[in-house]
Amino acid sequence: MWETLLTIASGGLGGVLRLAPEILKGFDRKNERQHELAMMEVEIRIAEKRMEHEMRTVDAAMTMTELDAISSAIKEQGQTARAAGKVVAAISALVRPLVTYWYVFLYSAVKVVSMWMAIDAGANWKEVLVNSWTSEDMAMLVMILSFWFVGRVYDRQKS
Repeated sequence: MWETLLTIASGGLGGVLRLAPEILKGFDRKNERQHELAMMEVEIRIAEKRMEHEMRTVDAAMTMTELDAISSAIKEQGQTARAAGKVVAAISALVRPLVTYWYVFLYSAVKVVSMWMAIDAGANWKEVLVNSWTSEDMAMLVMILSFWFVGRVYDRQKS
């Protein structure tokens, strides 16, 4: 009887041991899939960083090309003006400042006239003065100051 029981137990244990590698393979496949998924996520992040780096490189190259084009255009303009003579060179050198002064004068005139009209219409002069300076006016001022002063600092650092 013990022999029969031992034979049955041995057969059952042999069957279980035969299934054990298949069960372990299932767990191994699950871990392998998780590992592959993690590796794919890492590869995606690396590809994203690589593309971001490429975009920055292209952007920097475009900026350098634009600056080179501006620089060569300014050099060519200077050479053309010098070749044309001192009078033409002087007039060429005055174009940008005169346009800036003309624009600032017209802009100021419009602001003064609009404030004057508001005060004539009965508005409080303090409120008119405070409300006449807007974020667009600040942007205009910053643009002009940047053009004339920041650009020159950059040019000095470059040379």
